[in-house]
Amino acid sequence: MKKIVFVLIFILALASFLCADYYDGTEGLYGDELKTALYFIIKDHTTYSYDALRDYILPNTDEDPNNSNNVILIYTGRSQDKDTFGGLLDEWNREHVWAKSHGDFGNTIPCGTDAHHIRPCDVGVNSIRGNKDFDNGGSAVYGYYNDYAGNTDGDSFEPRDEVKGDIARMIMYMAVRYEGENDEPDLELVDYIPSSPAGQPYFGKESVLIQWHIDDPVDSFEITRNEKIYTNWQHNRNPFIDHPEFVERIWCYAIDDPCMENIIIKSYPNPFSTSTTLSFSLTMNEQELERIDIYNVKGQIVRTLLIFSSPFHPVEVTWDGRDGNDKLVKNGIYFYVVSIEKQKYVNKLTFMK
Repeated sequence: MKKIVFVLIFILALASFLCADYYDGTEGLYGDELKTALYFIIKDHTTYSYDALRDYILPNTDEDPNNSNNVILIYTGRSQDKDTFGGLLDEWNREHVWAKSHGDFGNTIPCGTDAHHIRPCDVGVNSIRGNKDFDNGGSAVYGYYNDYAGNTDGDSFEPRDEVKGDIARMIMYMAVRYEGENDEPDLELVDYIPSSPAGQPYFGKESVLIQWHIDDPVDSFEITRNEKIYTNWQHNRNPFIDHPEFVERIWCYAIDDPCMENIIIKSYPNPFSTSTTLSFSLTMNEQELERIDIYNVKGQIVRTLLIFSSPFHPVEVTWDGRDGNDKLVKNGIYFYVVSIEKQKYVNKLTFMK
């Protein structure tokens, strides 16, 4: 069920229309080519001091939507008075989600003050998390008011389910934004822990973060926060909030599963007015196609085009813009979701009658 719900993240592709040309040049790119293109899009952002995060930025970006006097703390989810910043256990402070020792950048501009990965945090939980990598498992961690924050063991931290995707997308942003230019560290995801025993610019665990991204789709708080950082402060965006499918196109959905180069997915024409043909083929014969579904921007299945369970071969399916009741759908954005074993490939369609 969670994997089906995953398609909801693709409604957020609409956010790209708010900055229509922002991701120009990324069409048709995958892997390192897409990663590099995104780097050049987001790298030249406005920078601020570490104190500015405390005094102005975080009280704005992480404001509780139900109480303008409070901020939301990242791991516990607690709504806390903005004025209670400090070092006591019942106060909040600044958490570097990409731990600053993983690259040894401290609180310096730009890595150490980048609002896309710095969040208000329960003081005690911040201390317990420390500079650990992210992974599943461990014993439960609680905030000052006995609010559950996640789990931890000797070398990793697992946040609560509601923010696992948030964490993953922040880490992925950092791995794209910082590529070693201008004396900045070259931050990279790795699939092992501990990733930085001597301060190397690495962070794990990649396969777990990818799965968290899938299981915890982008939510309204992330969207609002991303927009505030872009509009009010840094003037750059987290691409993986605007376009969750970029994760697939750079890292794939699971380290042990075939990557995008093993599947060819095409839709033509797109946009379309009468019908569009979806074609799929794999270079790995042992995989099985499970189903092909059309979703609307609300995350609702509009029509199931194919349910199939046998070795995957080249397939072509035509969609005529009609729903499961044979009624013509409204003009707008739709998504076709191709389910292949544990993976889901999602692409956008535009219907314009």
